[in-house]
Amino acid sequence: MRAIVIYESMYGNTRRIAEAIAEGLSAAVDTTVVPIATLTQDSLAGADLVVVGGPTHMLGLSGPGSRRVAVSAALKPGSGLSVEDGAEGPGLREWLTSTRGRGAAVAFDTRLHARLGGRASVRIGRRLRRSGYDLVARPESFYVSKANTLEPGELERARSWGGNLLRTVAATRSGGDQPGIGAR
Repeated sequence: MRAIVIYESMYGNTRRIAEAIAEGLSAAVDTTVVPIATLTQDSLAGADLVVVGGPTHMLGLSGPGSRRVAVSAALKPGSGLSVEDGAEGPGLREWLTSTRGRGAAVAFDTRLHARLGGRASVRIGRRLRRSGYDLVARPESFYVSKANTLEPGELERARSWGGNLLRTVAATRSGGDQPGIGAR
């Protein structure tokens, strides 16, 4: 079995979560982590599980405008932020508009742990489904503080979630019922 974890990241938090998910998956399967900026169709060839994630911007999936705002914020003196390579785009939104796939997929995001609604993972999941993928787990969120650092325990939770995805995919392949799967 082969898995690929595809991510978009502005300041590194989503990349770190993607790498932790891949660590959880790699305990049992060959796993590759690929930033959206370097993703090719060849990267997807032979993947049995596609895991896709990005940051939540303005209560949803990042776009050209929100990416420009994020990059501008990092350039302000004293921001303490550094921008990841490829953060300017194109990003997941553009890839999800043009991709066609099949097989098992799952979505995740990073976002503030706040009462505000909006999760990029839900939109990623919907777009994956429209593109032909079968969602095998509910979209998952991993939390970032207002200081733009991952909240305590999130990397460990991402590793565990990645490891648990294998059981979900196995159950789906064997015809097991996975209640509640799909984008909300």
